[in-house]
Amino acid sequence: MKALCWHGKSDVRVDQVPDPSLIEPTDIIIQVTATGICGSDLHLYDGMMATMKEGDIIGHEPMGIVTEVGSAVRKFQPGDRVVVPFVIACGSCFFCQKSLFSLCDTTNPNAEIAAKVMGHSPAGLFGYSHMLGGYAGGQAEFLRVPCADVGPIKIESNLSDDKVLFLSDIFPTGYMAAENADIEPGDTVAVWGCGPVGQFAIQSAWMFGAGRVIAIDRVPERLAMAANHGRAEILNFDQVKIYDELMVMTKGRGPDRCIDAVGAESHGIGTIDAVWDKVKETMMLTTDRIHALRQAIYCCRKGGTVSIPGVYIGFPDKFPLGQVMNKGLTVKTGQTHVQRYLQPLLNMIEEGKIDPSFVITHSLALDDAPAAYEAFRDKKDGCIKVVLRPAAG
Repeated sequence: MKALCWHGKSDVRVDQVPDPSLIEPTDIIIQVTATGICGSDLHLYDGMMATMKEGDIIGHEPMGIVTEVGSAVRKFQPGDRVVVPFVIACGSCFFCQKSLFSLCDTTNPNAEIAAKVMGHSPAGLFGYSHMLGGYAGGQAEFLRVPCADVGPIKIESNLSDDKVLFLSDIFPTGYMAAENADIEPGDTVAVWGCGPVGQFAIQSAWMFGAGRVIAIDRVPERLAMAANHGRAEILNFDQVKIYDELMVMTKGRGPDRCIDAVGAESHGIGTIDAVWDKVKETMMLTTDRIHALRQAIYCCRKGGTVSIPGVYIGFPDKFPLGQVMNKGLTVKTGQTHVQRYLQPLLNMIEEGKIDPSFVITHSLALDDAPAAYEAFRDKKDGCIKVVLRPAAG
């Protein structure tokens, strides 16, 4: 089959690789009909994630048609149409029983590697390094899906792939970010980053009763999407000083809830901390650039909440813990417990409350993936969200 494989920094290629096969009786195989390129995939593309190996198949936002079913699978049969969450969870361990699926205790076969870095291992993830399981990813023509009865959700309506695909990751991620923000009716919510996760955090903030949503970015197309589809007030950090502007907009109090939907590769314009981050990253003295997170903490009102759906890699420099403590902030974060949200969010889509396809700007064949990664990273051609269609040819 064809699959998009990692060959090093800024080097992904469509290779011919062996088709996946059933390994455990709880597995299914799907033919992938649509799969997204996620912002966190850029951390792999930019060489920031350790324990990647040449030839690894990447991607973690797939859906498709079931082609094979393991003997212990009860929920699916060949021909079923499914969306696959990026988190692999067993459903029965201590954490899964608490619906903390991204913390599953059993699905990372390389748990000892993650534990050395983090203290404990999170769940295994599709296509996201050997530290997180070494599982083949979904930017491929076929995919093996472990723990199938716990992961995928069956799509029984005639909704298009584009409308349901993002249940795999970015819609639940944006929704959980808003949930973690502890939004109260009428709150002002500021969202750093208007990429796909940020767009869904904006949409979800309204669902939780926000009174105002303020979106922060520098890319005109992203800001326009946040304004037009997300009904957000927008700030371009190339043009204004974000702290000063937010204080004016909130009469000096600051946003009640701040969401960092940027993650490890944030930019700052003309700020000392952003320059320092870039220099240290270049010299391999830090793993993350956290300008957006520092700014969110600095801007958040006293007693507010900072929610972090943005992906971080390891040990960022100059984390402002003093600000967090002295302002009495609550910080909530974590990989998304996707399985918890699949059915409720699918219900919203089926009821017409949201059409997630609004974020798609590029729909391409799998062969076009290497160029799509470059365009997505460099924000060329208005690229906000890419959907690849491996089954198309």
